Amino acid sequence: MRSLKLERKSRGNPRAKTVRKSPRPARPATQPGANRKGEKRSWLRRPIAWLAGLSVVAALIVVLVVSGMVSRSVRFVRQAAATTIADAGFGVYEIQITGNRRVPTGTIFAALGLTAGQSIFNIDLPSARARIMALDWIASADVVRRYPDAITVTVVEKRPFALWQSPLLGDGQQRIAVVERSGGVITTSGVDQFARLPKLIGAGAPEHAADLVDAVMSHRAIAARIAAYERVSDRRWNLILNDGVVVKLPETSWRRQLDDLEALIVDKGVLEKNIGEIDLRSPNQYFFILKGGEQKTIERGKDT
Repeated sequence: MRSLKLERKSRGNPRAKTVRKSPRPARPATQPGANRKGEKRSWLRRPIAWLAGLSVVAALIVVLVVSGMVSRSVRFVRQAAATTIADAGFGVYEIQITGNRRVPTGTIFAALGLTAGQSIFNIDLPSARARIMALDWIASADVVRRYPDAITVTVVEKRPFALWQSPLLGDGQQRIAVVERSGGVITTSGVDQFARLPKLIGAGAPEHAADLVDAVMSHRAIAARIAAYERVSDRRWNLILNDGVVVKLPETSWRRQLDDLEALIVDKGVLEKNIGEIDLRSPNQYFFILKGGEQKTIERGKDT
């Protein structure tokens, strides 16, 4: 774009004759000290006038702030600027959401809190991201501007690991939650669709279950019969089998006991002998409690 600057011409008539002004009459000489009193009064009045003017200005500012006129004016200017920017092609008219499987796209869009045509520069990205991160299934989220008119949202969802039953979930009742492998609670809603996940019971179970669950899954006979993992006093585990048999494990070195339990099930057929409880906490003996209450003790390495 070229810009031309035109000179402004004088409107006066160059041919017009100049008119001489008559010389000004000389001012009469003033007597020394004749106006000193007036000058002194004028000098004294100036600071008072300035202070009075400043007081009036300050009072007006206070009145404007208290009445909300200043904030309304600032808001109006911001809205006008945002509208101008949007009209210039920087309004948001496209939102791309990727990575979500369990969280509905509409839920993520609602969490963003955006409106069509909103200025792309006027979006608080950290706040929008925080609202998305507050959703149950969201592990991480990125919200990025894509100029001139789009917002891109990329999310990573949490992975369900187990179901946890505990009164710690609220109001003293046995409630069930979907938990992550690390032990974090994901949600207490819609847990029925995760019925095939491992079942955890008791305080502290989610935080300590991962290694035990992995170890049980590597023993086919136990894995085929496991119903739940019960955390006892947040110190050790009981395995609850699907026929109601309770297997007590020690606090430590329970991997060896899992090997023994696998052998007892496969080689000895202990689950076919009316057993209600198997105590594997002793390093030298097995303790069996029959469903009728009778107790039987067997040395390790001997036939049952």
